[in-house]
Amino acid sequence: MTVTKSLKTKYQEEVKKALMEKFGYTNEHQVPALHKIVLNMGVGEASHNSKIAETIEAQLTKIAGQKAVVTKAKKSIASYKLREGMPVGAMVTLRGERMYDFLQKLISVVLPRIRDFRGISAKSFDGRGNYTLGLKEQALFPEITYEEVDLVKGMNVSIITTANTDDEARELLRLLGMPFKGLK
Repeated sequence: MTVTKSLKTKYQEEVKKALMEKFGYTNEHQVPALHKIVLNMGVGEASHNSKIAETIEAQLTKIAGQKAVVTKAKKSIASYKLREGMPVGAMVTLRGERMYDFLQKLISVVLPRIRDFRGISAKSFDGRGNYTLGLKEQALFPEITYEEVDLVKGMNVSIITTANTDDEARELLRLLGMPFKGLK
């Protein structure tokens, strides 16, 4: 039985050195690192049915291993029949050990479960070194069984790094094992 090392250990032992060599950093504090991961599920129907908001919050809490927060509308929008303060989704912010554990699960379990998966786009960076990935259903996660999914909802996974450029962040995520399309 082989024990795989954690993503945090891999970052500290291998990825930091590789990034220092590639980008010519003189100080190890210049090396980009993961800052946080934000999971967000927006559900418009939750404003009319509070049971949906509770279900989404419970599922996101299961997926993240940390309590999710119900997000509420900031403004009233008449065309959507939305009032200020109504629930519109749920979110959770992961930092530290939970962040690395979630990224490990995302890379090794969740992404390979996507049908016809050939890698994720290397173009979804925001220009400041942050990456956002959209997933079409929450049942990709092993914590959620198909029986408990009454409403299939997607989610956004935003990986926030301390990198200054997209190239630095792309290399950081690639070295951590993120399967980008067309990058080797």
